[in-house]
Amino acid sequence: MADSRDEPNADTPDEPTAAPIADADPELSGQENDAAVAAEATDVNSLAAENAKLKDQLLRALAELENVRKRAEREKEQTRKFGIADFARDLLSVSDNLRRALDATPQDRTQMDEALGNLITGVEMTEKELLSAFEKHGIRKLQPLGEVFDYNFHQAMFEVESNDHGAGIVMQVLQVGYAIGDRLLRPAMVGVSKGSGGAGKNIDTSA
Repeated sequence: MADSRDEPNADTPDEPTAAPIADADPELSGQENDAAVAAEATDVNSLAAENAKLKDQLLRALAELENVRKRAEREKEQTRKFGIADFARDLLSVSDNLRRALDATPQDRTQMDEALGNLITGVEMTEKELLSAFEKHGIRKLQPLGEVFDYNFHQAMFEVESNDHGAGIVMQVLQVGYAIGDRLLRPAMVGVSKGSGGAGKNIDTSA
């Protein structure tokens, strides 16, 4: 009796044979790597350029913001310093009238009525308080007697012959002037020396 183990079994299918694995193409793999590296480098350069652009925009925005801040500070200071100029100019006539009233009073008050003396004292205190308020807000009086004529702050009304002074010296103040900071509120009206024989610089008195 034959051994069935030695006979092939027709009913048993053949075992599947694995397909051969294709060899990897080393040249293609290198090209893919180069392309990937190049793409990555491009991305890095693009990001660096974008970052530089954004940084430049930020610096410009910060610089503009700083300029706006400084401009606002200057405007604020100008408003604080000169905002009362029109109001102060209107008060100058009040100061003038107080001074005229005091100049019209007698120098000797010993024989003066007590009530009138008290009135004059009150006017003096009012003028002093007004001038103190002017000074507090940067308003200064221009009393240029004996100073060199300055057309920026003085208005020459006439010229005076003088052997003791050179040309262009303020010899008389008809009306004091006022300025707030470096801005003129009202020029001082003055008489100016011509100098000996009228020599020296000419002063415009046409105003």
